[in-house]
Amino acid sequence: MSEYKLNENASRELKSGEGYEPVMKASDNPKEVTPYSVITGVIMAVIFSAAAAYLGLKVGQVFEAAIPIAILAVGLSASMKRKNALGENVIIQSIGASSGVIVAGAIFTLPALYILQDKYPEMTVSFMQVFLSSLLGGCLGILFLIPFRKYFVSDMHGKYPFPEATATTQVLIQTPVNDEQGAVDEESTKSTKTLVYAALIGGIYDFLVSTFGLWTEQLSTRMTGWGEALAQKAKLIFSINTSAAVLGLGYIIGLKYAAIICAGSLFVWWFLIPLLGMTTVDSVMLSAQDPQFIFTNYARYIGIGAIAMAGVIGIVKSWGVIKSAVGLAKNELGGKGKQVAKAVARTERDLSMKFLLIAVVVALTIVLMFFWIGVIHNFLQALVAWLVVTVIAFLFTTVAANAIAIVGSNPVSGMTLMTLIIASVVLVAVGLKGTTGIIASMVIGGVVCTALSMAGGFITDLKIGYWLGSTPEKQESWKFLGTLVSAATVGGVIIILNKTYGFTGENALVAPQANAMAAVIEPLMMGQGAPWLLYGVGAVLALLLNLLGVPVLPFALGMFIPLQLNTPLVVGGLIAWFVGRNKNPEDKQQAELAKRRNDKGTLIASGFIAGGALMGVVSAGLKFAGADWYLADWASSSGAEIAGIVAYLAIIAYFVISSRKIEN
Repeated sequence: MSEYKLNENASRELKSGEGYEPVMKASDNPKEVTPYSVITGVIMAVIFSAAAAYLGLKVGQVFEAAIPIAILAVGLSASMKRKNALGENVIIQSIGASSGVIVAGAIFTLPALYILQDKYPEMTVSFMQVFLSSLLGGCLGILFLIPFRKYFVSDMHGKYPFPEATATTQVLIQTPVNDEQGAVDEESTKSTKTLVYAALIGGIYDFLVSTFGLWTEQLSTRMTGWGEALAQKAKLIFSINTSAAVLGLGYIIGLKYAAIICAGSLFVWWFLIPLLGMTTVDSVMLSAQDPQFIFTNYARYIGIGAIAMAGVIGIVKSWGVIKSAVGLAKNELGGKGKQVAKAVARTERDLSMKFLLIAVVVALTIVLMFFWIGVIHNFLQALVAWLVVTVIAFLFTTVAANAIAIVGSNPVSGMTLMTLIIASVVLVAVGLKGTTGIIASMVIGGVVCTALSMAGGFITDLKIGYWLGSTPEKQESWKFLGTLVSAATVGGVIIILNKTYGFTGENALVAPQANAMAAVIEPLMMGQGAPWLLYGVGAVLALLLNLLGVPVLPFALGMFIPLQLNTPLVVGGLIAWFVGRNKNPEDKQQAELAKRRNDKGTLIASGFIAGGALMGVVSAGLKFAGADWYLADWASSSGAEIAGIVAYLAIIAYFVISSRKIEN
């Protein structure tokens, strides 16, 4: 019998002396890099780069391309009856998923150049500036992350939930495999059906909300009169997103991390915002402002400061890992690693450290030349900008990977905003300001943002490969192609969208992150200041949390991410706890039943995430084509709010009942 099935210890911590054996064993020689997988991956990268760029600039949200691409890859291999296609599908997903991470890095910063160009016509922006900042940032993200692959995916096995990687793996492992007689394994068929049904239910559920507005997607205490009064007078709000995809994400994250993330959010919304609401800041009476205004313009910056300090703490704690990566490079270059390299198993084989060091030197040299010749035209100032990019991109690589490993969400906008502020202050200190300084800061921000986005996205790919048994060296090599294709596509799409719609004015694409970046950088480069006090408060808070033993990064992420996206994580975490609980741990039969229930719940959660992501693409495509079927009047009515409560309770009930229903 031949079926793809994850080992039972794939998601738990390993016992002493225990190892993890991937689906495709180290002794196997699976098909991975083939003309089919490379060409299909490139096509996926082009299509999803264009779709994600449009959607991100229109609504400020970049959908995760990995899951829809994985679904399409599995479907294509099944329809074409390709044998042993799991390795090929991993490569397709890895190349294609470059689209989402490059888009996230580019659209959060680079459209700000066009936004400010409307105000300062003397500013000039070229395709090469947009393209090279995305390409070079993506390449740096790949190169800086590879030395940490083993630490995140192997050494920390079972310690991080890797929610997006889990969901994508559950999709890819449904790649059909027949035995010698052509029969399909029955257990594998059941798992596939569970995943497909959950994806259909979750996808249709989210599609009905995003496309038609049949019920309220976000439930809030402001739906009631007393809740609105509480929000206006005490600045207190409770809100929850009813998306099936976010619910599934909470299940995979688990109750522990979901609770920490939500605690950070509640600290901001139930303590900081009411506290700020009683003050006057910069002549602005916050008591007269809406809680959302206080969060966006004040409290969120405290979260950014906390994320930045969490990054510093993470760098200090992982300094040993950084030193070991540098030591490995030194040994290999000195010839001491050659004997060891030959004995490395296929599933642990990375690009050689010698290649990485040469590639890093070449990439950083090109970045320096790009800054000097293509952006700043002053070598000293270009060198300073280059140093800022190099240091921040390298040090924050582990922070970005950590965030993805824990919550499946990369806080690149927060880290990039901090990078832009630091870069602007440094550049002003060396005499670079005005419109030239704005261009330099935004290009720097584009490089760093894309590097951190790539680092977070790529660790997901490598974890998927680790679970399934891909060759890391092949994933790492061909990721550069996906980066090149995605950067070229995104650069062209941004220019086209700017000429077609623009990013300011009536009927323009809103590009919220880029507008926020522009609003922060302009005053800095024009001689004004930054909210240093708020950043400092966040940094001090992060230090206190670390002293108390609270995981700082999840808490800080909760402070930065809106409340409505954090509370459903706890709901999903509670479902995971309830579904997988075992009242009698000594009873092996009960323990096995609890595990099977938890595994089925993971399949359903992955289906919700996959279905929601895929139908998000469909909904965006329909709106782009002019099919606007959203019932705005109904969606804002009390009937839609009641329908939202009923629908959310219904999908929770389906999740719990279906997960606990196990057929012997």
